[in-house]
This record gives sequence, C-alpha cells and structure tokens, in this order.
Amino acid sequence: MNFIENVKEAIKSIKDNKLRTFLTASIVAIGITSLVGILTAVDAIQYSITSGLADMGANSFDIKDKRYRSRRSQGRSTSAKQPIDYREIVRFKERFGQYAEKISVFVWVTGNAEAKHLSKKTNPNSRISGIDEFYLQNKGYDLEKGREFSRFELEQGANVAIIGSEIVQTLFDKEDPINKTIGIRGNKFLVVGVLDKSGGLGSGGLDRSIFIPVNNANKYAAQTRLSYTLTTTVKDQSKLDYLIGEATGIMRTIRRDELGKEESFEISRSESIVQTIDETSTQLKTGGALIGFITLLGASIALMNIMMVSVTERTREIGIRKALGATPSRIREQFLMEAISICILGGIVGVALGIGIGNLVTILFDAEGFIFPVIWITVGFVVCVIVGMLSGYYPASKASKLDPIDSLRYE
Repeated sequence: MNFIENVKEAIKSIKDNKLRTFLTASIVAIGITSLVGILTAVDAIQYSITSGLADMGANSFDIKDKRYRSRRSQGRSTSAKQPIDYREIVRFKERFGQYAEKISVFVWVTGNAEAKHLSKKTNPNSRISGIDEFYLQNKGYDLEKGREFSRFELEQGANVAIIGSEIVQTLFDKEDPINKTIGIRGNKFLVVGVLDKSGGLGSGGLDRSIFIPVNNANKYAAQTRLSYTLTTTVKDQSKLDYLIGEATGIMRTIRRDELGKEESFEISRSESIVQTIDETSTQLKTGGALIGFITLLGASIALMNIMMVSVTERTREIGIRKALGATPSRIREQFLMEAISICILGGIVGVALGIGIGNLVTILFDAEGFIFPVIWITVGFVVCVIVGMLSGYYPASKASKLDPIDSLRYE
C-alpha cells in the first residue's frame, strides 16, 4: 500500500461511517470556530478603533486631570491635587497658542442626564459635555446636519446644543430636530446640529452625547466638580515630542507644581491610546486562543476515543492487510490519514463559521470593514493537522502492532 492508496482508504472509511465522521468533525469544528471567530472579531474591532483614532491625526495630545488614588506612604496620606480649572486653561491657551494649530477644550458635566422634548424623554444616561469651536474638528467628529456653534454663542454661553443620533431617534423619531428645543435639567436648549451616527464601539457613548458651549457648561461648576480636557493639535508632527515637553513646562508653571515632584496633570497622545488598545487586544486574543485550545483538547480526546473504537472494529481488516504484505508503517499511516482527514473536514467548517461569526460580531458593534484573517485561517488548519496527528497516533500505532494471525481470528 502506498501513500495515495492510504488516502483513498481514509476517504472511503470516512464515507462508510458518515454519522461518526459528522459527530467527530463537528467537535473539531466547534473548537476551530471559537478560535478563529474570537480572533477575527478582535482583529476587526481593533481595526475599527485604530482607524477611528487615525482620523484624529497623530499630531495631537491631551492634557487632563491626573487620576490619583488615595494611598498611605510611611504613615502620611496623599490626596489628589485640585482639578484643572477654566482660568488655567485660558492661560495655557494664551501661552502655548503660538506652537499649536488648534487647542480645543472639552469639559465633562454628567453622564446620567435626561433630555426631554414635548412628551418624549430619553433614559437617564445622556452625556452632557461642554466644547469650544475646535473640539469637533480635533476629534474628527462630523455633523450629519445643522451647524457648529457660532463664536457669539460660545462667548455668551448660549443655550444651544449639538446632539447625537440616539438622542434624535428617541426624542424626534422622523421629525427634523434642527431649530427645535430640548429640555435639560430645567433649561431649554435650541438644537443647532446633529452628529453623524458612530455606534457604541470606541465612541464613548457619542450617540448619546449632548454638546453645549463650554461657557454654558461652566455654570454647572457650582453643582458638580467639572473635569476639563485640552486637546492640542500641533503644526509640525516631527516636533511633537519637543512640544509636549514645552506644554508640560508651561502647565507645570501655571499649576505651580514644585520642582522634583510629579505633574499634577496627565498628558497623553493618540499613539499611546493605540498602544493601549493593542495591548488589550493581545490579551483578548490570548483569552480567545485559550478557549479554542480547551475546546480542541476535548475534540482531540473524543477523536482519539473514536479512532480506538475504529481500530477495534477493524481488527480483522488489519489482519487481512498485513497478511497481504502491508507493513506496520503503512497501517499506521492509514489510520493517521483518517484522523487528519476528519480534522481537516472539521477545520474547513470551523474556519468558515469562525469568519462569519467574527464579522457578525463586528457588525453588531457597528464596526466597519470585512476581515478575512489569512493568518488565523492558516493557524486553524495547522492546528487541525496537529490535533489529527496527536489524537490519531496512538490508535494508529496500536493498529500497526497487531499480530496478523490474532487479527484474522478476531470476531
């Protein structure tokens, strides 16, 4: 028996035992589906997020409050410094404006507001934030309809708002929201713009956001602690590191941070956000691979058990082959081919399902683009062959060592 004949025999055995082949291949397919599906979904989501961040440009950085945690060191308690206030932001813009292309201001007001229009109202999860004239441009947010705030509205802190698509859908349905009013915390705001739909993924709830002029948001400072963020876009990306150093020095001076002590604020650049996303996606891939590995381990045990049963059932057949001159290596090769073929069949189904499920998950998260993961497809098939070899080797070895005389007597 040569190699080609062994392959033909393996295929014939698979056809003769369709139900057994189907059940075994299904177990392998489930393992490959979980492996390829999770890894495909992570790749697609990561691509969507990083593409969105790339739209902001790599020549920007954010300045915001440092997140302290209360801790004790040598019996002394360390607490957070005062948050960045609006006067410090104005001073920074005046001193750093010569280096920057645009400096935008964002202030977080609340994430549990309720917006109303006539008899309709949103869930208490709407996000109110204050912005200036450059924020939408710096963050790469586009308007579906309407306009941005005018300079007069920003300076006067007028009651105007730019709202997300989910707010529009809840309050206005098919009605045009432009120049209509909404109620927020007892105040009426005129809707002047609607943001493009972005989905929940990586958008920070943008579709549930309500943007108002930053000077209007400052009115809430007496009721709650406001958290400001400066987003600075520089003119020359090659000087970004130098300008971050300049911004750090200016902000330390404004904040009166003592020499030798750490800054009372944080500076982060978009590239560091991408790096964080990469690290998170790596952890997700590791978890997904572990889940797939555990499932495939169960599949390999099931396959080994079935192959052992197959060897027992075909003991007489093995005896006849040996009597006709088949060597132990050819008998072993035949059973290995059968195990590997079953795994490859399961792998084909698993890869197809994994790609489909992985991309379906990205659609549910409103991520863009169809991912065809060549790397994970290759990994999936390699894993199938390895599983087939590992789970089929022992039964194949056992079959090759059977005594032909005893095998012919077996009933």
